[in-house]
Amino acid sequence: MTPQDRVRALPIWKGVPQIAPLDGGITNQNFVVTDAQGKSVVRIGADMPEHHISRKTEMAVSRAAHAAGIAPAVRYHTYGALVIDHIAGRTLTAADLCDDAQLDLALALVMQTHRDLPRYLRGPAPLFWVFHTLRDYAATLREKGSAYLTDDLLQDAAELEGEVGAINLVFGHNDLLPANFMHDGERMWLIDWEYGGFNSPLFDLGALANAGLTHAQENRVLRTYFGAAPTADLWHRYRAMKAASALREAMWSMVQEVHSALPVDFAAYTAVNLATYRAAFDAFRHP
Repeated sequence: MTPQDRVRALPIWKGVPQIAPLDGGITNQNFVVTDAQGKSVVRIGADMPEHHISRKTEMAVSRAAHAAGIAPAVRYHTYGALVIDHIAGRTLTAADLCDDAQLDLALALVMQTHRDLPRYLRGPAPLFWVFHTLRDYAATLREKGSAYLTDDLLQDAAELEGEVGAINLVFGHNDLLPANFMHDGERMWLIDWEYGGFNSPLFDLGALANAGLTHAQENRVLRTYFGAAPTADLWHRYRAMKAASALREAMWSMVQEVHSALPVDFAAYTAVNLATYRAAFDAFRHP
């Protein structure tokens, strides 16, 4: 059964559904479906243990995100298929997030996620700890015979983990790529909750910064989030998590290179994110 056949077979459509691929996904196969009720987005994808993705958890977090006013509603869920309301808007780019007005909206949504989403979450509490993820990614790459040499990266990760210090646990999105923000002309939304879980807030804030924020913008983000001028200690811990966030994206892509069948140039994506990581790690070492 093709992904389109799976979409067509879902028992929620009124009339004959019109199915169109939705470009841009680098983890799942996504479609826009139009039926007599309007438009929906369907995400087709099984559990992905190589990325610690549980579709049952994704569904629970997606529902909590909607209840908190952050994400579109879940219309239907069955294993391997998640149907959500379609948003008539556009996904953001890195350049969008580097615009102060858009950045303020994105930060407000992240703060709302950290503060409000756990009030609505049902079921087990997912946890996301980037340094465990990095170690597991390295083990996966070794098992798959990947050409990437990860020992030096793991040494860097161990140094970063030791410098993060004590954390204030919040519920993070943990995948704040620019394309996971959408704007419909009236408001911003945050989508794609596969990696949602309790984490340090510095991970999401660092991921925002990896879109290319200036030092002044990073300072404003930290001041706004924590309600005071960032101390030298906060800057140090934040830079450690910012580097870890970039390293996670690079090693995520390395794993996709050996696992994914999607028509995406993951080798190029790895190279871009490794460059982002190396710049972030250098800034951590030499602020």
